[in-house]
This record gives sequence, structure tokens and C-alpha cells, in this order.
Amino acid sequence: MTATGEKLAHLLDAYGIEIISGIPGTHTIELYRGLPQTRIRHITPRHEQGAGFLADGYARVTGKPAACITVSGPGALNIATAMGQALADSVPMLVISADNKTYHKGLGEGRLHETSNLQAVMAECSRWSHTLARPDELPGVMARAFAIFRSERPGPVHLTIPLDVITADADHVSTEPWSLPLPPAPHPELVDQAAQMINKSDTPVIALGGGAANAASLAVTLAETIDAPVTTTHNAKGIVPSEHPLYTGGSPTQEPIQQLYAEADLVLAIGTELGETDYDFFFKESTRMSEGLIRIDIDPRQFSRNKKPALSILGDAGLSIQALLPLLESDTKRQGAKRTAAIRESVSKEFHPDYQAFFDTLKEALPDLILIGDSTQPAYFAAPQYDGSSPRSFAAAGTGYGTLGFALPASFGAKLGQPDRPVVALIGDGGLQFTINELSTAVEAKIAVAIIVWNNQCYGQIALNFRDAGMEPIACDIHTPDFIGIAKAYGCHAERVDNHSELRQALRQAQDRDVPSVIEVQQDSFIGTHCG
Repeated sequence: MTATGEKLAHLLDAYGIEIISGIPGTHTIELYRGLPQTRIRHITPRHEQGAGFLADGYARVTGKPAACITVSGPGALNIATAMGQALADSVPMLVISADNKTYHKGLGEGRLHETSNLQAVMAECSRWSHTLARPDELPGVMARAFAIFRSERPGPVHLTIPLDVITADADHVSTEPWSLPLPPAPHPELVDQAAQMINKSDTPVIALGGGAANAASLAVTLAETIDAPVTTTHNAKGIVPSEHPLYTGGSPTQEPIQQLYAEADLVLAIGTELGETDYDFFFKESTRMSEGLIRIDIDPRQFSRNKKPALSILGDAGLSIQALLPLLESDTKRQGAKRTAAIRESVSKEFHPDYQAFFDTLKEALPDLILIGDSTQPAYFAAPQYDGSSPRSFAAAGTGYGTLGFALPASFGAKLGQPDRPVVALIGDGGLQFTINELSTAVEAKIAVAIIVWNNQCYGQIALNFRDAGMEPIACDIHTPDFIGIAKAYGCHAERVDNHSELRQALRQAQDRDVPSVIEVQQDSFIGTHCG
């Protein structure tokens, strides 16, 4: 007999899953039975939250989902935070949780890992959460999950499988993948209206979000065709080359770019939710936007959120740009490069020179790096001051859900997804202590990532927030352990650097190892300020 759990492994393989992360438990044993017969690599984290962040990092750099396996109760709830970050940032992942037997659910009899309605709990941090009631549902349920990943606004999908369903006879269940839909194309009538509006505009601006990551070359062609300055969110960094004359640099939350939006007679927003953490990072509640706002998004719910559009186009970013381009007229009177240069000069005046020198050092050491940032001081400064070398080359947890501890396991997932590129995790001394145990995961799996620990012996940003509120910081000065000693105990290479030259050398040498390299950076050595 072939049970449901074994068939599941074969279905995951058939749909192209390459990585599964999870901690085996009593209830998940039968979900592992089929794995040795597949091409899937299993990574064992030290905490389910690490499994979720690892899957997130993999998906951010590849655009493809990874899978996670958890037990019910503590395992599922441990991964919920990572799912929340992925949900906020539209990152695909498949989370599969075992559960107690169907006829034991909801009775409150004190069974192991008992959760009365796991599906309802996990629905809060997923695009879709479902409980598998019988083996026959499996092919259709998996098809729906991968259809969400491929053709909708992506995010986590959660599947609960009770123990009696995991072990049920599934000999008759097919493991052939279903035909999946492609992303939706825009309606021709709306494309025509948008083209007319763009052709009539004198000062257009393009605002790109992460939803345009797969349409980089098309986005550049669009900008050049209509001669429009281009802004990018965190997740859109790298879509437009940093040296391009129509790329503004900076962050949408900066005053010069806010002014650019307000003064434009048309803003074409593509694949961006216009959310607070990208457009109003300092919570001023004063985000400005042109009344001539055209929004292109794959999610129809976005058109009634944040900013009222003059025109809404439901469709994939790339397909929408493709449809627009033949209808657009070039206009050399718009002086896009001149307008962009003025904005670029204005935003650069707000850059912190010490942080800029730090980012320049990273790029000098590793020109093609993938940078994964945590909620930490330098990652906040990276929002305006750092540019990825290509799409899907920068991610940070400071946007969206704003979790701590993200960067370490997410960087491991990124390296698994892009093994031939250098990956750097940028994490603070506070955030690192959320997931430092995952160093063991990377040593065991031989994942060679450079980890920069930005040490200011405190929760630096929160301390600043206290002072901005007219208070002395409370509970922000935290005990700092010996990160070098801990990293070495886990089996990592570890060192402390005191200047840019040492940092460059450490980053380059990290690429020659098969274990993580922990590089501790004292903030005072690079910025010269204390937490206080």
C-alpha cells in the first residue's frame, strides 16, 4: 500500500519543489517516507521559524516556492511568524502540517500537539489554508496551491493533514501534476485607456514594486519609451540598473520622491501595494501621490487600498507592459533624464556618508552579491542608499511584517537557491539572538554564507524611537554575548573586523569556505556613534 504521505512527496517532486525544510516529529514520520525516492533535498533547521525564513529566502531569489513540514500545535505556530513575513511581502511557500486524527479533533482530550482548528489559525498568515479530508483530494489541492504560486499574488499556502489521512491508502491517487494557469493578462480596453493617458502626460513617473521583479527588461524599455523617472521599493531594487539615467535611486518615503509623485501629472504604479513601510517609513501619514494614478496589479484587492487610482488594470506586470508598449508614443519633451538627475541629487543629499561607505565596501568586495537584511540599523539605511545588482538580489525584513531574526536563515535559503552567487546576511546583535541557533543548520548543510553581525549592543532603532518620543530608552540596552566564541562553537569561521579593508578581505575569503563565516562589525568602528 502507498499512503497519502508518500504520494505527497512524489507530487511535490512533480511540481518542481527542490527544497523541503522541517524538523521531523512523531506526527510527521509518514510524510517523510517518500522523500528518499525524490530529487528533493531536505534541510533540518533548529526551529520551525528558521524553516520558514529559509523557504522565504529561497523563494525571494528564485521566484519559486520551497516547502516546509511541521507538526501541529507548536511546530505550526512556530512557523507562523515566518509565514506572516512572506505573506506581507508576497513570497510563495508551501507549509504542510500534520494534525491529530480526524475523529480526535475538537474534543479537547489533551492529545499531543492538539489544536482545535489548525486550519483557521494558519489562515491568518497564508493566502489559502486547507485541511485534507481524504486522499482523493490531494491532486486537486496541490494543483490549487501551485496555481496560486504561479498565477495569483503569491504568498504562503498552508495544508493541514490529519494523521489518519496521512496513513490512508492512496494507491489510486495520481501523482501527475495538473495543468496550471498562467498569470492573467490585462483587459485590452483598459490598456488602451492607460496608453491614451500616458501619451497625453507631460511629467509621467513609474513606481515599481516587487510584483514587477520578473519584468525587468520590459520595465526598462517602458521607462525609456515614455522617458519617465523610475522609483523602486525594497523588493523592486535591481529591476532598473542603478546607473540608468532614469533611475531615481533613494526610497519612495523620501521627501524629494514624495514631491516627485505629487507634482507628476501621471504615476504608473506597477506591482506595488503603495504600503506604509515603503512609502511612509517614518509614519507621517502624509504619503502623496498624483491624482493621475494608474495601478497595474495581479491582485484586484489592491485597487481599493492605500491610494485611489484613476485607472485600475488587473494583470501580470510583464504581460501588462507588453500590451502597453506598442500603443505608447515617445516624447522627447518630457526631459526624463534631467528630471531624474535633479531628484537623484536631492535624495543623495539625505544619504548618511558612513553607511554609504559601508555599502560601497560590500559591492567592491562582492560585486554580484545577494544581500539579505534584517530589521537592523544598516538595513534601514539600505532602503534609500543600497541598490541590488539585479532583480531579486536584495531583501530585508524592515518592510512588511518587520520580523527580527529573518536574515540569518533567509540567507541560507538564498544560497540554496543561488549557489553560484555570493550571499551576505546583514543582521544586528539583537536580531541575531532570535535565530542564532540556525548557524548549526548551515554548518551541517555546508551552506557558505557571509554573516555580518552589526553590533551596537542594543536595539538601536527602538532607542531612537524612544528619544523621538521624548523618553529615555527602556529595555534597549541588551546583554551582548561573545558572538565570535558562539559561532566557532557551532563550527563556523568567525572573526571581528575594525575597518573597511578588513571587511573587504573577510567577505572575499568567506567565499572559499564551505561553512558560514561570521564577521562581527562594531558599529562604533564604522559609524562612530553610541546607542546611549
